Amino acid sequence: MPVDRHRLADLSSQARSHGGRYRNLEPVPRHGLGDFLRWQLAPGRRFPKGKRYTLLRPDGYLLMNPPARPQLVWLGHASFLFQYRGLNLLTDPVLSDRASPFQLVGPKRYTPPALTVADMPDIDLVLISHNHYDHLDEPTVRQLYRRFGDRLCFCIPSGLRGWFEKRGIQNLMELGWWQSQVLADNQEIFCLPAQHFSGRTPTDTNSSLWCSWLLDIEGFRLFFAGDTGYGRLFRTVGELFSPIDLALLPIGAYDPRWFMAPVHVAPEEAVSIHQDIGARQSVAMHWGTFVLTDEPMDEPPRRLRAALERQGLNESEFRVMQHGEVWSPPLTL
Repeated sequence: MPVDRHRLADLSSQARSHGGRYRNLEPVPRHGLGDFLRWQLAPGRRFPKGKRYTLLRPDGYLLMNPPARPQLVWLGHASFLFQYRGLNLLTDPVLSDRASPFQLVGPKRYTPPALTVADMPDIDLVLISHNHYDHLDEPTVRQLYRRFGDRLCFCIPSGLRGWFEKRGIQNLMELGWWQSQVLADNQEIFCLPAQHFSGRTPTDTNSSLWCSWLLDIEGFRLFFAGDTGYGRLFRTVGELFSPIDLALLPIGAYDPRWFMAPVHVAPEEAVSIHQDIGARQSVAMHWGTFVLTDEPMDEPPRRLRAALERQGLNESEFRVMQHGEVWSPPLTL
């Protein structure tokens, strides 16, 4: 289905930065330090127990010789390897033991990553949704750059160029919401909105953008939601890009709702995104790797199954992959 380029141009022309800080498309509650401490210090509050899941080991031959149809591997959290038509792509690669600027403190990884950088095929493209530590991992970025060098292109939202250039990385595609870039014949990448925020220090909140991504390869559309709350923006994405062949959607890190709802969807809202964007197939992410919030680690898939049943949808339409699983979605062109 052709994209309405005039509407895209109109949307992209609308300013998103205000005084050097970015804002969401819709007004959302802002939770400051006081709210964070209210959550963290609530009487009787404890983080749920960590759980290590079964880790499948991807077949190296399949990775180096992928089939003609699209192929997906879940590395854990929001990290996937996607392969199609000779393109090898990573989403928010985080392979470290902690989602933290520190090696000894911060959210701990309970299931190891399904691949190391040394195990990977030649990576062409990396999609970065925003700069939080569980989505932008400096050790992993450095490892990827050491192995693949300037052959590897990082697709980043506005405001992150300086972070990468400070680390010697120059092959960057920096885009704002609703902007796109042609990669090759019949390949185009679109930077799309998400409802979230950014920041790696107490002073840089929202100084860089957060986003979702859509990749169109010869008519096959892959949508990577990044990290997001639920908003009307997904209906706009659906109006512009439906049908989407494969969507990677978050289902975890949602409790307590009074604090997390503006920026992290619950499984029921992930199902709404699946419907809003016109996804033929979705895959769950952002669960089962780190303990970030208050829900039990194994709750998101259970709530997702219940939400799908209430909507009359089959579990095969919104798939929960195992860590390290290699899977090919149906190809409908």
